[in-house]
Amino acid sequence: MTALASNHGAGATPRRRGARPPRRPGTGWIGLIPFSVYAILFLGIPAVLAIASGFFTSAGAFTISNFSAFGDPVILKDLVGSLGLSAASAILGAVIGALVCYAMLGMNPDGWLRTIVDSASSVLAQFGGVMLAFAFIATVGNQGLIIVIAKQLFGDSALSSPIYTVPGLTLVYLYFEIPLMVLTFMPALEALKPAWGEAVATLGGSRWTYWRQVGFPILAPAFFGCMILLFANAFSSFATAAALISQGGIWPLDIQRALTSETVVGHENEAGVIALGMIVVMVVLMSAYGVLQRRAARWGS
Repeated sequence: MTALASNHGAGATPRRRGARPPRRPGTGWIGLIPFSVYAILFLGIPAVLAIASGFFTSAGAFTISNFSAFGDPVILKDLVGSLGLSAASAILGAVIGALVCYAMLGMNPDGWLRTIVDSASSVLAQFGGVMLAFAFIATVGNQGLIIVIAKQLFGDSALSSPIYTVPGLTLVYLYFEIPLMVLTFMPALEALKPAWGEAVATLGGSRWTYWRQVGFPILAPAFFGCMILLFANAFSSFATAAALISQGGIWPLDIQRALTSETVVGHENEAGVIALGMIVVMVVLMSAYGVLQRRAARWGS
């Protein structure tokens, strides 16, 4: 009996103290089913159909001739317009939003002013489309309140609003880009540990030394990651631009023109090619965003 017990004990692998038992498969994944079904039906399938349409003619025959759209000077010009508009709104939105976040650091996290800013950012980051376009038309449109007052004060009847041009859309896009930057960048700014500033001060460093040697390097991945997110948000925006500009100038409007134009007939499937190009740009942006977010997460733990 003793020998059998000792042999049995020798063959068994002792469990380390404090070791957790093996996890059994849980059922938490069931909660992902509704979202997965929604994403497949309303994001996955439409994206596949949009891309696939670029490989077929209007008669349903397979072709790659639709890719000649990338040689069209108008399409290339509008690509530059999309990239320029997205870059301008992303850079300005990121800088202004970061300054707002820095100002919010001095506020009481539970105070009324901080609560108002957080709530307003949450709402305005989702405010866009026709409603936003109408708000700007009524305010700074050609017959908007501010433009009319400026004409009366300066007597310039030829004064016109810039919001009906692609560069002027930057002003409109900032309305939702800045709040989005506040929402995404504020957690990274709050993750800066006070002990780091105290350590720099103990070693005789100034406040500028702290930001130059510690703050800026740590926040750089999060800042540029948020900027990429803002770029992607502006690059894919459609409804606001469509309500203000009807003659194209950016890729989302080129897709609309290819699908609905009554003068350019037979180029409907080129919309799928442009959509494929936009998806490629978005994949590159989101890949870079993921890399930067992983680098930023190292300092947040």
